[in-house]
Amino acid sequence: MAAALTRVQLGRLSVDRFSGVLPPERWQEFQATRTRTAEAMRGRVVWNLNSTAAGGGVAEELSSLIAYATDAGVDARWLVVGADPAFFVLTKRIHNNLHGAPGDGGDLGAVERELYERALKPAAEELAGLVRPGDVVILHDPQTAGLVQTVKDAGVRAVWRCHVGIDQPHPLAQRAWDFLHPYVEPVDTWIMSRSAFAWQGWDESRLRIIPPSIDAFSVKNAPMSGADVHGVLAAAGLLRNHGDAPAPYRAAMGERHRVTVQHGAEMVEEEPLPPGADLVLQVSRWDRLKDPSGVMQGFVEHAAPHSDAHLMLVGPQAVADDPESAVVLAEATAQWRALDAAMRRRVHLAALSMVDVEENALVVNAIQRHAAVVVQKSLAEGFGLTVSEAMWKSRPVVASRVGGIQDQIEDGRSGVLVDDPHDLRAYGEAVRRLLADPDLRGRLGDAARERVVDLFLATRHLEQWAAVVSGSS
Repeated sequence: MAAALTRVQLGRLSVDRFSGVLPPERWQEFQATRTRTAEAMRGRVVWNLNSTAAGGGVAEELSSLIAYATDAGVDARWLVVGADPAFFVLTKRIHNNLHGAPGDGGDLGAVERELYERALKPAAEELAGLVRPGDVVILHDPQTAGLVQTVKDAGVRAVWRCHVGIDQPHPLAQRAWDFLHPYVEPVDTWIMSRSAFAWQGWDESRLRIIPPSIDAFSVKNAPMSGADVHGVLAAAGLLRNHGDAPAPYRAAMGERHRVTVQHGAEMVEEEPLPPGADLVLQVSRWDRLKDPSGVMQGFVEHAAPHSDAHLMLVGPQAVADDPESAVVLAEATAQWRALDAAMRRRVHLAALSMVDVEENALVVNAIQRHAAVVVQKSLAEGFGLTVSEAMWKSRPVVASRVGGIQDQIEDGRSGVLVDDPHDLRAYGEAVRRLLADPDLRGRLGDAARERVVDLFLATRHLEQWAAVVSGSS
């Protein structure tokens, strides 16, 4: 199937809801930015292009930011680039290389360049017919980099937003950048999540640093009662249910509609998680860079022997632009089967349905709120929105000091950072300390939520985004 562009239809989300979250002076500043941006963008379209409408932080960000921008008076639209599997195998390789990881070990040579350009040609032709002078096109990540020249040829402002990177130079990352550089060199603005990801030699006048953010009012982050948390998890099959079989459960999501859980997770476990057990949780794609193997081994060897806690690894059943996910889940399952019987009862793997995106988000919200400790033991990370999501819910987080994670957590104040992501003992012992000290968990969780309010809500992101698209920055 050749590449094509699919419009993601979104409604609008009221930005006024943030008036009760932000301090008054910050809310007034945001209102002023909203008015200026709407006026500057009158009659113009802001196009966002990425590779999937569901699964992963980029899609989640776009679904809320575009809806808020629409409410603020900006004509913001979202297109998804589809392609055949070979294209996504290649772009996953580029993604891994940008993190300094080999991925599938394949090349990035002339053959791959021809495949990449051929796959994007139909999307380029369609895009050229959509954009108009005065518009702004924001292209996200390696999958869309090859469309920059199309945007420039149409006389339209091009922005390339790269959500991934690496803190230190690495030959594989350099190889990936050499592949992408000819495509993104003509852009008007590069956006990176953190300054360490910027490549040496970039024109700094075109570079902007914009960290990602969470939507505090999305189904994934909205408040939930304890009864809803337990009901959702039981219905999804993540928590022991007192009935004979899971039944649909509908949770009220504040001012939003009610969301029903009716698709059970695919569970790998000996028996369901007991409701009263302390839970150590990692929510991520099934990706080797998220190190599910190390999360499991470190828990089994260094945390489980000193507690009665359980571990759960949670990820999606399928993600359209991630062909490795099924392989990584199979590897984690094989590792689980190799555990002794007693430990298998305390380790759970959950693959959540992606049939209904809001239902998936609701289950993630519930399991994060149910956790005693949330971990994100990534080997490399662009940003890691699951960290801010857990912090917003006042969960204590143990995470690797890599990428944007270290921008979110202040070690010892709003979470715990593990200096070496390969150090399973340090990770396991950090989890063990938190499991043994509920007061410390509470203090870290409270400080974590305050930090998200200060730095990682959608209003801050919208203000920075507005400065780029309106040309004021």
